[in-house]
Amino acid sequence: MKVSIGADHAGFALKAVLIDFFSARGYFSVDRGAYCSAVSDYPDFAKSVSLDVLGGRADFGILICGSGIGMSITANRYKKIRAALCYDVQAAKMAREHNDANVLCLAGRALNVSKCLEIVEAFVNSKFSCEERHKKRIEKIDEEGE
Repeated sequence: MKVSIGADHAGFALKAVLIDFFSARGYFSVDRGAYCSAVSDYPDFAKSVSLDVLGGRADFGILICGSGIGMSITANRYKKIRAALCYDVQAAKMAREHNDANVLCLAGRALNVSKCLEIVEAFVNSKFSCEERHKKRIEKIDEEGE
């Protein structure tokens, strides 16, 4: 599995933990920055990760900023990106199973590391249910916007 990960300064420390987490499980991680804890702009990282997912260079994306909101808003501007801001395991499972989310957004300032790892594990281990009602909804989402 390939995962593209990006974070601004508020998610920088958590990003390093997640890269180690994926490496320990044999997953390949693409680090899209930030590369230091200096103040940085979340839209830059959301763009890089979203383009990796859209271009097939990653199976999933993970984005981290202070609240997760800015990353989610930015990533969802890209057609066929379905970014989900998840604060718990159940939301991460539903994001994958019902919404076929391909980018997970996390709140670096609101969640502790162990909670983030639980959320990430639930997200990457869950699969889209492929039920017709969910497929139909995803098609509607992917049709909208440009």
